[in-house]
Amino acid sequence: RERTRALVDKLREAGVNFEEPEKAGAGVAEQTLTGLAFVLTGGLDGFTREEAEAAIESRGGRITSSVSKKTTYVVVGESPGSKLAKAEQLGVPLLDEAALRELLEHGPQDDG
Repeated sequence: RERTRALVDKLREAGVNFEEPEKAGAGVAEQTLTGLAFVLTGGLDGFTREEAEAAIESRGGRITSSVSKKTTYVVVGESPGSKLAKAEQLGVPLLDEAALRELLEHGPQDDG
């Protein structure tokens, strides 16, 4: 019994969490971007590229590396590359960082 208690103490010290896990679904972002495809171009002030991608993917969106007719939005930061011209040529909607934050927070807004 004492050995078990000592083992549990060692595991706690090592960072093992013995508390009840959070309720299922807690901490999971609402899947407001499911089915939407994003391309990122240029640098963002408030996100690293990885953070922006993770924020989009955690809400169900997917990141693609090139702009096509299937691209839902192109997120345009500072010093964008050729992806901006391709998006304009194809008529893909452009988002700046503020619009991306709005989309992440509220999901797509139905204008109709």
